[in-house]
Amino acid sequence: MDAVSARPVSRITVLSGGMGGARFLQGLLHGIAAGTLPGVAADAEVTVVANTADDIWVHGLKVCPDLDTVMYTLGDGIDLDRGWGRRDESWSVKEELAAYGVEPTWFGLGDRDVATHLVRTQMLEAGYPLSAVTEALCRRWEPRVRLLPMSDDRVETHVVVADEAEPSGRRVVHFQEYWVRMRAEVPAESVLVVGLDASTPGPGVLEAITETDLVVLPPSNPVVSVGTILGVPGVRDALRASPAPVVGLSPIVGGTHVRGMARQVLTAIGVEVSASAVGLHYGARRSGSAGVLDGWLVDERDADQVERVRAAGLPCAAVPLMMTDPAATAAMAAAAIALVTGAGAAEAG
Repeated sequence: MDAVSARPVSRITVLSGGMGGARFLQGLLHGIAAGTLPGVAADAEVTVVANTADDIWVHGLKVCPDLDTVMYTLGDGIDLDRGWGRRDESWSVKEELAAYGVEPTWFGLGDRDVATHLVRTQMLEAGYPLSAVTEALCRRWEPRVRLLPMSDDRVETHVVVADEAEPSGRRVVHFQEYWVRMRAEVPAESVLVVGLDASTPGPGVLEAITETDLVVLPPSNPVVSVGTILGVPGVRDALRASPAPVVGLSPIVGGTHVRGMARQVLTAIGVEVSASAVGLHYGARRSGSAGVLDGWLVDERDADQVERVRAAGLPCAAVPLMMTDPAATAAMAAAAIALVTGAGAAEAG
């Protein structure tokens, strides 16, 4: 870490999910442009390794929710009220499909959004890998980051829920069905990530982790977003071997998630729903452990948990972690950078 703090941070890699990761990236880019991030060069480059285990095939189209949310958000095309999909969207295609009685009716593709999925699907069917397709789509949106899928391989998250109608008493549903149709209102018994063990990191992913000055785990879901990225064979080892410091920000504030279903999936994997427990779940990156972090930020409302994290050998501080606007989010990024690089000081709780 001393070597990093001695020179400007010019390369930053972020392991991102969808909405939470995209909003954090907005703040990070705002901080770089405003010069408010300690020790970060004014021309610092940001690479995003995005979760693709939320991907789903719908009506014959390949949909990549997290990739698209990052791309649309940073390309100024996101629907700000929903936090996903295109701004000024219309729904004629969805309505016509419903009129034909075509399922799934619970997963809606907007008319503008369909164009993205059509282009992606056509390119995939022509033999282009997802990484090349994503690069091509980003030429239109110019998201100001290098956006990399975690893997070109098909990986899909499924959730096991109780179902009395099934002989086993359980049913496995795609993550999108659990989140969109069921609204995560049914307890998740377990989380299955199909294809993860056989997947390989996408082009540029390992280099983005090992050839950078800083790695950030934003306040994305620690199980079905960041957790799946870390589950791609080779990614965790690259993160542990990287010479760059690795810092994370808690998605749990005041004992629950701010948005999403982190509470449900943390419970499913047996992790306490608290800011400190998530930090300890990622673990400290030190000799003899399997952890990946050099620092962990919790919200000021969880300041009483700082010592628990520090006692496990993981530097920790408490600062405001609500992403109310880009400036507030940039302040979060600044505190995270300061914690692991020594370029400034994060206020400890």
